[in-house]
Amino acid sequence: MITVEEARALLLDLVEPLGAEEAPLADAAGRVLAHDVAATRDQPPFAAASMDGYAVKSAEVERHAMFKVIGEAAAGHRFDGVLGAGQAVRIFTGAPVPAGADFVVIQEDVNRTGDLVTITDAPGDKPNIRPAGVDFRVGQTLAAPRILRPEDVALLASMNIPRVPVRRRPVVALISTGDELVMPGETPGPDQIIASNTFGLKALFEANGAQVRVLPIARDTRASLTTAFELARGADLVITIGGASVGDHDLVAQVAGALGMEQAFYKVRMRPGKPLMAGRIGDMPMVGLPGNPVSAMVCGYIFILPMLRRMLDLDPGISLCEAVLSAPLGPNGPREHYMRARVNDGQIATFGDQDSSLLSILARANALLMRPPEDPARAAGERVRYVPI
Repeated sequence: MITVEEARALLLDLVEPLGAEEAPLADAAGRVLAHDVAATRDQPPFAAASMDGYAVKSAEVERHAMFKVIGEAAAGHRFDGVLGAGQAVRIFTGAPVPAGADFVVIQEDVNRTGDLVTITDAPGDKPNIRPAGVDFRVGQTLAAPRILRPEDVALLASMNIPRVPVRRRPVVALISTGDELVMPGETPGPDQIIASNTFGLKALFEANGAQVRVLPIARDTRASLTTAFELARGADLVITIGGASVGDHDLVAQVAGALGMEQAFYKVRMRPGKPLMAGRIGDMPMVGLPGNPVSAMVCGYIFILPMLRRMLDLDPGISLCEAVLSAPLGPNGPREHYMRARVNDGQIATFGDQDSSLLSILARANALLMRPPEDPARAAGERVRYVPI
């Protein structure tokens, strides 16, 4: 068996960053920016008022100074003249500052009678003007790679970028295997269970940038599995769930081998998730996940998400956080253990039952406490590392 780090390195070697495509700005949120994008204009493109008030010359600004109002400027409607001595232009937030003006006295600091305004209160030193280009200038870039947040999309819109270069979404084909499985909503036979892994993994992968194709359940026959692999052609990554062990009915490795799979490894020194298999069928990376629901989901977090991030040109590293144990833990065995746990207010507590079939425990967890092989007993109050989920 190989270590978790060795397995992750071999898996990352199976994939590479995908190509770029253009997406409409309105559909760009959550996608990965593929290339740096440069602004096509200054923002703001002109000096603009940041408050409602009166545009005047700063040299004339003092308490009790009087000005004649000669026009008005509003957002989208500039004043076309040039401001002279002793003159003011009524101006509203966002409007271009008139030529000749370099100060906006806010409306609360003046008194207006007809076309005359008088500064009644000390206006202070702030000019209440946003200089041209104060936000960004032509050519300033938004750097890639990055997952585009709503704030990034707003910035791109201001830069006048209607279409955005983004990484193509990795296409993942999911194949659940086993005669015991039926889809949710179907009536299982007396010896059957509902296929849950497919839907948990689909949600996990799609939340992390993938496009998931759920293929029909492959039965425990070579013909059914061969058909499933054929249906997966064209995917960037094919993932089987179950059937990756060594039992008489575990046929995934046999069928994949018959299709020409070059196996990268089989079995990882971890729990849950030891019967993990990976390789390449032609130019298509393939990963065989264990069938136990918790094992499949944990392997999804620990192995598949880094592969997806590599394909999206993001840092594929696992984020490890630290928390304080709220209760003691006994010594760990020879395999790296990812224990279902809950973090609250900086403290972490593991669940008592760590059986790899218990989805109800996983659903209550928000962390996988990571224990190295042969980790000694830990006392309450010690700091430990975990993977947030």
